[in-house]
Amino acid sequence: MATITAADVNKLRQQTGAGMMDCRKALVESDGDFEKAVDYLRKKGQKVAALRSDRETKEGVIIAKTSADGKSGVIVGLGCETDFVAKNEDFVKFAQAIVDLALTKGIKTIEDLNAAPLDGATVADKVNDQVAKIGEKITLNKFEFVEAGSVTSYIHGNYRMGVLVAFSKPVSGEVGKDIAMQIAAMNPIAVDAASVPAELIAREKEIAVEQVKAEGKPAEMAEKIAAGKVNKFFKESTLLQQAFVKDNNKSVGDYLKSVDADLKVDSFKRIALG
Repeated sequence: MATITAADVNKLRQQTGAGMMDCRKALVESDGDFEKAVDYLRKKGQKVAALRSDRETKEGVIIAKTSADGKSGVIVGLGCETDFVAKNEDFVKFAQAIVDLALTKGIKTIEDLNAAPLDGATVADKVNDQVAKIGEKITLNKFEFVEAGSVTSYIHGNYRMGVLVAFSKPVSGEVGKDIAMQIAAMNPIAVDAASVPAELIAREKEIAVEQVKAEGKPAEMAEKIAAGKVNKFFKESTLLQQAFVKDNNKSVGDYLKSVDADLKVDSFKRIALG
């Protein structure tokens, strides 16, 4: 049986971030072997995660960031149970490390991100390490990747929401932020009417027709009035038709044309906590 010293316990604690008693037990169970002790703590983290699987991770951080060349971007959502943990500096740094890894490696899916190596282990294992260290359910639950001629990122609030906007060509920081803030504030469902899924349009039209009929309007008028309601839906819910938040006298589409007639928003992603 190996002798476990306070220095050994502290070394493992510094290496893993786990609690002192957990580190001592891990070293005892592993007969002083540090690698086995780290594996023991990871397994403990996985067990903790399983035991807490019914918990909700409504808190956490959302981080959006673009690559050095500005042509791609990612949003990562790292969830936890409490606001206290979400505001912890080490927790935020861990989320930022995952974001940087995704950008550096050009990772495009959450499955590939979980399997990617980070400081000698996979991201999934590192998340479980956080469970062991913090004692809360931690989940890498949100991930988006965007690639375009130019991508702008925006983080709203204290890491509460992240936005990525894909533009057809490079834009100034001000224009990029204007559009990203519009998306954050108004939560459009698509870039324009043509981008709205057909099934959603059909549903909105059906609801509008039923509303018109319920109001006692003649059936022959229902389709025409319903079409007007659907157009109103487009105006309120698609980015380019929405009123520009910084100037309600023009639409977002009008604003973009005033910047550059050829400038287009190809796509966007918006992720919020909860």
